[in-house]
Amino acid sequence: MTVETRKETLGFQTEVKQLLHLMIHSLYSNKEIFLRELISNASDAEDKLRFAALKDDSLYENDPELRIRLDYDTEAGTVSITDNGIGMSRDDVIENLGTIAKSGTAEFLKQLSGDEKKDSKLIGQFGVGFYSAFIVADRVEVFTRRAGAPREEGVHWESAADGEFTIENLPLEERGTRIVLHLKKEEQEFADGWRLRSLVKKYSDHISFPVEMKAEGEKEGEKGDYETVNDATALWTLPRAEIKDEEYKEFYKHIAHDFEDPLTWSHNKVEGKLDYTSLLYIPKRAPFDLYNREAPRGLKLYVQRVFIMDDAEQFLPLYLRFAKGVIDSNDLSLNVSREILQNDSTVESIRTAMTKRVLDMLSKLSKKQPEDYQGFWNEFGTVLKEGPAEDFSNREKIAGLLRFASTHTGESAQNVSLDDYISRMKDGQNKIYYITADSFTAAKSSPHLEVFRKKGIEVLILSDRIDEWMMGYLSEYDGKKFQDVARGDLDLGEVETEEDKKHQEEAAKEHKDLIERIQKALDDRVQEVRVTNRLTDSPACLVTGQFDMGAQMKKIMEAAGQKVPDSKPIFEVNVDHPLVQRLGSEQSEDRFKELSAVLLDQATLASGEQLRDPGAYVSRLNRLLLELAN
Repeated sequence: MTVETRKETLGFQTEVKQLLHLMIHSLYSNKEIFLRELISNASDAEDKLRFAALKDDSLYENDPELRIRLDYDTEAGTVSITDNGIGMSRDDVIENLGTIAKSGTAEFLKQLSGDEKKDSKLIGQFGVGFYSAFIVADRVEVFTRRAGAPREEGVHWESAADGEFTIENLPLEERGTRIVLHLKKEEQEFADGWRLRSLVKKYSDHISFPVEMKAEGEKEGEKGDYETVNDATALWTLPRAEIKDEEYKEFYKHIAHDFEDPLTWSHNKVEGKLDYTSLLYIPKRAPFDLYNREAPRGLKLYVQRVFIMDDAEQFLPLYLRFAKGVIDSNDLSLNVSREILQNDSTVESIRTAMTKRVLDMLSKLSKKQPEDYQGFWNEFGTVLKEGPAEDFSNREKIAGLLRFASTHTGESAQNVSLDDYISRMKDGQNKIYYITADSFTAAKSSPHLEVFRKKGIEVLILSDRIDEWMMGYLSEYDGKKFQDVARGDLDLGEVETEEDKKHQEEAAKEHKDLIERIQKALDDRVQEVRVTNRLTDSPACLVTGQFDMGAQMKKIMEAAGQKVPDSKPIFEVNVDHPLVQRLGSEQSEDRFKELSAVLLDQATLASGEQLRDPGAYVSRLNRLLLELAN
């Protein structure tokens, strides 16, 4: 078989061009991280070869000692990173080095603001890996051959980050990949043995494969022995007492391809019925594709210290997809697959334990470092809100981690826990009250809150799109039931005095005819008209039936193209309000019907819903204004 050897010049994918432009213009304030990224990629290549060789050990090509080598040439101004891992074919090179094969790339690029500090954090979340080479190099060469492929199928890739790259086949004796960085003039400091060694110790000491360099004074190309310059021990296998915080942080950056320290971590070894080690991290910042539920997620899975797969999603539920880390099991088979993981009882047991551990990490953070937890909530809170629906057994624990805006704080920040709320409950109050709306402002000005202000009762304000759906799966917390203040009958418990109850009963009897008259006038638009115990200042409000779908859920379903079930609201009127009293004195039935419709339309707008017939409302209002003018 003849190997295609032609030299091609190809263009980078548009997204790559944009990223390269940002990096070349010093997007990163810390340039030295390029070495960590390239060594991390080399480590992944070694892991992948070791896994592939479980089924076919001929891939080792009589060279089973996996290693990463780091060379430099001060005179030539080059730095080389070489691994004898899985390597790449010509097609692999075009795919991996010419494009960014990640979902949501366009969305990520939309978030770039042009502010270098902000954008560097975003790029850190994106994990650009190989492209970080262009931070310090004005030209990069890659020499690679896939393990098991003939020597003639070696590939040479080269680019000066000018929007194009060249690729050609080149015979290569050794499998794996060698990346040669031709350093920019102002970055020659990196072609230095001491500098490179210190960077390996700083960023890559935890890599489980040896990172080797020649002894000081020996140049690239000269014969000489290589020596290991990192610890080359899988960090998670070491006792916790032997690991420094900085080592934990650098290991996180290696596995997560993040540029910031993690918020917290948990390292545990379990022995007994199950035998596994876990090292879990909570990031500080949300990745750009956090809300894409189909994006790759999960932990790095090792079996008996042999890498098996990235993004093993079976060990954590979807609502904890922000957690990063490693799990190393002695109970699973080395030939385990994603399909086997889905139906394995051992995996299910580990998943239960991992879920509890992440929730415990968050609970501990919320109690001991509330400011850090608030930062976590601001980044990941909306995802955690998926938990009550997805994880029935941990609903109480998840609920304790939720944070809300509230009438008590008067600000839109979600910083009130359910425990905070319960600690401030009024004497005789036995429910946790909340209101949902499209925005904090709309909820805060809702007429449904009037009686709560009068009584001094705190109400949680829920304005995220997911909130109404979430509350459908939360019925109580700490023995206290939740109540939507805009749904069903309002029960204020013992906070409502006997005088309040008596007043409402008497008002209902006294105005029975008025209520029936309004019901008749609006019969086609409401399911019921009744005297309210919710309002003190407004003339009327809409109430959702106890088992009817709320406004937020209707909008979500409509946006998803799903049919929304028909339902009419309950119309509550404040018989003490002058407008309602004026309505009661109206003799003309046509005019009574018109005024009733105006009140209903106003209540609809106040609830944040859209009018079915805005034109009719405007016409009615104009007629009333003309009458006043005359």
